[in-house]
Amino acid sequence: MGYFLYAIALLSKQVAFDKDAAMLKPNEYPHLILASQSPRRRYLLQQAGLHFQVIPSNIDESSIPITRPEEYVRILAEAKAGDIAGRYPTSWVIGADTIVLINGSILGKPRSIAEAREMLRKLSGQVHQVLTGYAIFCRAENHCHVEVVKTHVQFKTLSEKEIEWYIHTQEPFDKAGAYAVQGLGTFLVKSINGSYTNVVGLPVCEVIEHLILHGVITREERREPALAAGEGS
Repeated sequence: MGYFLYAIALLSKQVAFDKDAAMLKPNEYPHLILASQSPRRRYLLQQAGLHFQVIPSNIDESSIPITRPEEYVRILAEAKAGDIAGRYPTSWVIGADTIVLINGSILGKPRSIAEAREMLRKLSGQVHQVLTGYAIFCRAENHCHVEVVKTHVQFKTLSEKEIEWYIHTQEPFDKAGAYAVQGLGTFLVKSINGSYTNVVGLPVCEVIEHLILHGVITREERREPALAAGEGS
């Protein structure tokens, strides 16, 4: 717990002053905010019918040393949500972080063709885990919920030709674990045990349940077309 609090305090020092937020009155703050620039998380919430704004966190993830995987994604999710919630205290803020784990090793985003090749070879024919930590904050309501969801993913055995073809589609290079289950990488996955959307980047079932439970959204709201305001990319 001591390390956890230290990490959050360290990250909070990195938050830049938000001029636009400072100019808004509290009653003008967005009701729901996604504190992520991930187009995949934005798409998932749009598909769920939510109305929200995308305001990415300024947190420097590289400043946090990796300890236990579950603790790592919890810290980052809470830091991202806490960063934006501090600027928009009456808003409900969703923060998240996703990692791929195999045999105790965390696979990040490949920085080269060689790294992508190595990751895909490690995953070939094996079961790995996708962990997503998500946090839901509202400062005005003194609300802080953080949870980690784990999904087990079985890869097919990949031939070298399949690995090389997939690498040269360029899809692996901005994805943890060097693949996208919702993209061309769908052919890599033999089976999934757990939340599919968690593998994409956000456990939508758990997030929606929590928002409904606390009256943040209603079932009626989710029937309307969803448009995310903001620039997520």
